[in-house]
Amino acid sequence: MEEQEGWRAHAEFMNALARDGFVVLGGPIDGTREVLLVVRASDEAQIEARLSGDPWSRSQLLSLDAIRAWSLRLGSIPDRAPGASVAG
Repeated sequence: MEEQEGWRAHAEFMNALARDGFVVLGGPIDGTREVLLVVRASDEAQIEARLSGDPWSRSQLLSLDAIRAWSLRLGSIPDRAPGASVAG
């Protein structure tokens, strides 16, 4: 993933979304080219709008395959992950 064109710009963009508390969790799905993101959003339009600014969206390296509502039933997620960042 890190070797793909535009990685640094993508990582910086995602780091900013994590610092803002929009991206809560994220990472690649083993054995695939897919990534799972858990985000805080009021609706699909907000998700699409926020992720459309990612350089990988503009170069079509990032596409939204599915958006699903999710309810946390076990454990907890802090309001913001301190120092959250994408490796790179």
